[in-house]
Amino acid sequence: MTISTSVSAAPEPVVQPRKRWYRHLYVQVLIAVIIGILLGHFYPSVGTAMKPLGDNFLKLIKLMVAPLIFCTVVHGIASMSDIKAVGRVGVKSLIYFEVMTTLALAIGLIAVNLMKPGTGMHIDPSTLDVSSIAAYTKAAHDQTVTGFLSHIIPSTVFGAFAEGDILQVLFISIIFAFGLQMLGERGKPLLSVIDAGANTFFNMVRIVMYVSPIGAFGAIAFTIGKYGVTSLASYGQLLFTYYTTGVIFVVVVLGLVCRLAGFSLFAFLRYIREELLIVLGTSSSESALPRLMLKLERLGCEKSVVGLVVPAGYSFNLDGSCINMTVLAMFIAQATDSALSLGHQITLLVVLLLTSKGAASVSGGAFIVLAATLSSVPGIPVAGLVLVLGVYRFISEGGAIINVIGNGIATIVVAKWEKALDKDVFRTQLAQGPGDD
Repeated sequence: MTISTSVSAAPEPVVQPRKRWYRHLYVQVLIAVIIGILLGHFYPSVGTAMKPLGDNFLKLIKLMVAPLIFCTVVHGIASMSDIKAVGRVGVKSLIYFEVMTTLALAIGLIAVNLMKPGTGMHIDPSTLDVSSIAAYTKAAHDQTVTGFLSHIIPSTVFGAFAEGDILQVLFISIIFAFGLQMLGERGKPLLSVIDAGANTFFNMVRIVMYVSPIGAFGAIAFTIGKYGVTSLASYGQLLFTYYTTGVIFVVVVLGLVCRLAGFSLFAFLRYIREELLIVLGTSSSESALPRLMLKLERLGCEKSVVGLVVPAGYSFNLDGSCINMTVLAMFIAQATDSALSLGHQITLLVVLLLTSKGAASVSGGAFIVLAATLSSVPGIPVAGLVLVLGVYRFISEGGAIINVIGNGIATIVVAKWEKALDKDVFRTQLAQGPGDD
């Protein structure tokens, strides 16, 4: 009797067709940004009229930020078996944030002293028209440390969500999560609903991202149309100083952090390239927050860590904004011939270390905090803010990009520190790249 020894052939792996280049989100956003720059440059009035496209895209993103943070934080904390881990994550995050923001401020201070972008301008502060910065200086009076701490607690629960204040929503979310966990088994059904809510909001973000090229186009067209490339030429030395400092901070400081954490900075930048291009177009780091949280979870970071570190980082880890404020403050001092001793500069650094934490709590926060800082530091005229108002939009774009990079890396570092990072998933996802939703 013959026994058949044939073995059925293994099924061939299904090869997914490669997506055409023009269907990738980062390509669409990049093309939209280029078209927006050209439109704003050659047809300034038309470019300026595109402002509603950028504004409405940001409104779409912001309406989802507060509930998304709430659902992610509540589910992450309430589902944890070791509640002490929440405190550890918070403490480790704050330590990391303080170290990074101090380094950002110090590097900005050193760079502006070496490159001296404002030296030789000899501006008399008394000749400056301060009417254009009146709104900023008025808001700056409320930016005290006590005011910032009081602002963390919202007047009402729904008020925090209505205003979209990240720090207030985070505060409510943490308290609610602890309260939900105390319910034990009775709270499980509500926890499932909240998890489903988080997934629903992430799906809403995916839908909104289809129009992100339009939002980036409108925002960049408005910026170029309103302020023009001539302002870039006029403030070339200032912009060169700022962006050189930013690149040094990202490549050297954050690159070293990534290396110590065991991954490549450039691989991570490639992974979040869509978010960086959206931030470039909109000049807002908040536009990337929902997708950044989603991608960090996909990288293998536990949801509880992502939910705590990213929102907290958007208030306490604004590396780009710190460089921004240091460079601008020293530029104003140099341009107005306001000599600052080493002691005055150290005072400036210490004050900025405190005041920079409130930069995310108000619209136009970094500029308002800079006004408050100049009011607190003797020797630098607040009227000098007029000198940087026209170029500030271009500088804030760089700051927003650095903020997103810094907070993404901070989340990975804290997750690894807390042993809340799936290393196998992390390596696989980082090697594969982002893909498109």
